[in-house]
Amino acid sequence: MSFNRDKEKDLQYVQDYEPGNDDLKHLRILLYGPVGAGKSSFINSVSSTLQGRMTIPALTSATTSDRSFTTRYATHKIRKEGRGKSKSYYPFVFNDVMGLEKGDGVRPDDIKLALKGHVKEGYKFNPASPLSAEDPGYNPCPSPEDKVHVLVCVLSANTAEITDSVLKKMAEIRELASDLGIPQIAIVTHIDLACPETEKDLKNVYKSQHIKQKVHDFSTAVGIPVNCIFPVKNYSDEIDINDDVNTLILSALRQMINFGDDFIDK
Repeated sequence: MSFNRDKEKDLQYVQDYEPGNDDLKHLRILLYGPVGAGKSSFINSVSSTLQGRMTIPALTSATTSDRSFTTRYATHKIRKEGRGKSKSYYPFVFNDVMGLEKGDGVRPDDIKLALKGHVKEGYKFNPASPLSAEDPGYNPCPSPEDKVHVLVCVLSANTAEITDSVLKKMAEIRELASDLGIPQIAIVTHIDLACPETEKDLKNVYKSQHIKQKVHDFSTAVGIPVNCIFPVKNYSDEIDINDDVNTLILSALRQMINFGDDFIDK
């Protein structure tokens, strides 16, 4: 495929998008995955790509840690270009959750409740006990907009194998999403750190045998088809926007919107 050929088309598609279901103001995209995979960084990268400048709607940690930096359930809106009083936002929102860890981390039961729209904004995840119907953070009557319309698994190409305990949690989450009919895709981050030829030039990502093998390994491990797994590089140490980074971000984002819109159309 021609690397940058579809970037402008993808950007235009995202800018023009309106939900196909008139009852919804926005699509809700939920990101989940192991600690440090880059869930919050992906949200920031989408925002930076669409606004044409560096932005940080989702706070991230500057250090690599085996502890999740995200602890609360927060909805991240992406502002459209332009400043001033008349703020407008894209008709899709992101939620990221506490990372899946070997021992602690977010509980699969909490992510299952989030899929159904039962987790209130600002709820603080508690690795010791899942959210219950008696908890003030529980939303007893979710609206169609509270529910998740696309589930995105975020994995890092620059890590060793995912531990069995984390894979088990992911399988639980995927099974419920399947039962609910929620479409699922995956993004693979840190492709530059995982592969020297991709680090040298992001355009090499589709030629890289190492990245190709990683995608196949992840597909086997998490059960998501290869054609639903998208390599991306999040913005990290850059201070300016980069066309090649944007190309990969927009390609993944367009598929999230497509899948989500197909789901709400049903």
